[in-house]
Amino acid sequence: MQAHPLDRSLTEQRNPASERLDEMSAIEIVDLMNGQDALVPAAVHGARGAIAAAVELVVAAFRAGGRLFYIGAGTSGRLGTLDAAECPPTFGTAPEQVQAVIAGGREALVRAIEGAEDRAEDASAALRERGFGPSDVLAGIAACGLTPFVRGGLDFARSLAARTLFITCNPQPDDLPQADVVIAMDVGPEVLTGSTRLKAGTATKLVLNTLTTAAMVRLGKCYGNLMVDLRATNNKLRIRSLRILRQLCGLDEAEAARYLADAGGELKAAILMARRGLSREAAKALLELHDGVLRRALGGHAG
Repeated sequence: MQAHPLDRSLTEQRNPASERLDEMSAIEIVDLMNGQDALVPAAVHGARGAIAAAVELVVAAFRAGGRLFYIGAGTSGRLGTLDAAECPPTFGTAPEQVQAVIAGGREALVRAIEGAEDRAEDASAALRERGFGPSDVLAGIAACGLTPFVRGGLDFARSLAARTLFITCNPQPDDLPQADVVIAMDVGPEVLTGSTRLKAGTATKLVLNTLTTAAMVRLGKCYGNLMVDLRATNNKLRIRSLRILRQLCGLDEAEAARYLADAGGELKAAILMARRGLSREAAKALLELHDGVLRRALGGHAG
């Protein structure tokens, strides 16, 4: 019988270090997993060139009015959904700018939907429903590299001439789908054979963290290392906004609160109002003139 491609996948191989896993004590399991997890950052670093290329591709799409879509199944789909959900509060993006499509739909976020990842045709339907088009970027996430749902989505995106990314922990050249940028990381076999929510999931999370954070930074969504485009949707984020305003403008708490209120909660505008003595309308116009980049609007260096 001919071997299935999954039999070759690095994510399906047995890890020699954990062959006696069921005989180990709790502390031995903890030490083993910690030691294996320590291998992940080096694997991600090995893909740094591809990750940087993916960042630039996403930045170019955003600047042209396009969007970033993640597509995945199981853990991969949930990680994409998590990253997409964090972008609006952190970077002040519109909810549709970074989206995630998971096999099985929203229900699959909280429980496994058996067989959903095998239906390649569902991917194109889900993307059509969201209006995915040629100006958008599709980032397929598949730890094993073979998920039909993800590959179906990539095929659909390529049929529209949209740009594509592929993120995997199975760097086998013969098994990789076509994509403009492939981020393939060798994290080695999992402690629990085939459980890609472990090292592969950790590697994927690191890549997604880097991809959207670096893209948003390149778009001017921060000033220095401060998130000046955040949305103060809860008390913690409101306190953070006030702290940033005080740090950058030398204000006391009452002054910072007044500027933030006068700016309608828009931190960038509040900073310009305090630093440049502008009205809210003038501050917003200056930001628009400089494509929302605070450093350019201020015309100086980070404080």
